[in-house]
Amino acid sequence: MPNAVARRGRQLWVAPHIWRRRLVFWGGGLCIGVVAVLFAWGADAASHLFQQIVQRWPLAPLLLTPAGLALSAWLTSRFFPMAGGSGIPQAVAARATKVQELRDRLVALPIAAGKMGLTLLALGVGASIGREGPTVQVGAAIMNSIGRRLGDRMPGLLVAGAAAGVAAAFNTPLAGLVFAIEEMGRAFQVRSAHLILSAVLLAGIASLAMQGDYTYFGTTRDVLHGWQDWSLVLVCGLLGGALGGLFSRLIVAFAYGLPGQVGRWFKRYPVLFAAGCGLLVALLGLASGGASYGTGYEQAKAMLDGRGDVSPLFMLTKFGATLLSCITGVPGGFFSPSLAIGAGMGSSIAGLLDSHALGAAALLGMAGYFAGVVQAPITAFVIVLEMTGNHAMAAPVMMASLIGFSVSRMTGAPAVYHALAHRYLPKATEAEKREAAAQ
Repeated sequence: MPNAVARRGRQLWVAPHIWRRRLVFWGGGLCIGVVAVLFAWGADAASHLFQQIVQRWPLAPLLLTPAGLALSAWLTSRFFPMAGGSGIPQAVAARATKVQELRDRLVALPIAAGKMGLTLLALGVGASIGREGPTVQVGAAIMNSIGRRLGDRMPGLLVAGAAAGVAAAFNTPLAGLVFAIEEMGRAFQVRSAHLILSAVLLAGIASLAMQGDYTYFGTTRDVLHGWQDWSLVLVCGLLGGALGGLFSRLIVAFAYGLPGQVGRWFKRYPVLFAAGCGLLVALLGLASGGASYGTGYEQAKAMLDGRGDVSPLFMLTKFGATLLSCITGVPGGFFSPSLAIGAGMGSSIAGLLDSHALGAAALLGMAGYFAGVVQAPITAFVIVLEMTGNHAMAAPVMMASLIGFSVSRMTGAPAVYHALAHRYLPKATEAEKREAAAQ
């Protein structure tokens, strides 16, 4: 028996198909890391360009944002219909479907290229979106393309690509792995776990090689002292779950179409609808002094650092701008904006409770609100801690995340990524019939 085990072990190391599979995961992970970093640099450049325009011409967004979102909506519907929105629902749907034809449409390289270009366009005109969701779809597309060309169709490829996208986008390899299990987990196979982990690590290594070692939001050291500070955990969890659930319900409602004449009008004139939303985004930007534009990274970092130079109205304007940007259907996610909204909520709660733990409150708000939106409490907890390096806040952040998730579920809010993924799955019906008939 020991000899048989040893022979099997040697076969696993020398078998060509095993090495081909490893090279698919390893090469894909490295490619995703490089593309994610280039995408991040492009997103930063687009946001910086828009900020320069606003500084020189403060009223420019009243024209630029509606026109840019209308153009993005038209290009998406005309040339890249599978690139709209976050990108995570497409990756989830691609993982769930058994029809290869549909999977290749959802995570195709041309779609990924369009996704990145149109996300940069939206950021360049002031939309309140993030690049992290699109990076997940891009990662899944890269893995799917490499696997197809090398003749390897393992379901774990898409999981690894999505997880590597999260890891490279935030420099959070642990969060990428947790995301693979919690969000993409129904296809997570134990036998391919080591390959998925290796892809996530290689994507992180590629990101580190290009950007150096860093923590996404820097390192925070705020902790909770006394019952007044600890009450932030409960309040941030409750309010974050309620607001996150509301955001989730609104996103899903608009994605599936509002009832009545208004909903039919929105569906019939998507470009005009995007332009109208863009005008409202611009007005919110003017009302907030420009704080509601873009990803919200700078404002979230300021609140995590305990700086009080962010307006108490930031949370409301950012919530509105993110919702309006997302319901247009243009490519772009709500990962980073959700973290910024949560940070604003936590800081506002700290002010109301007269707490001086401003950075800790922002951290708790991020976890509670994000868990309420995506209903993935473990991912929310891990990614918030990994992006700030504040491990002393592990227990409070975990509690806020769990409370936010529970409140969102109790209010009947859907798990937003999986609810949006179902929009793509009915399209597989005819393809499934053709595939079954061919067999």
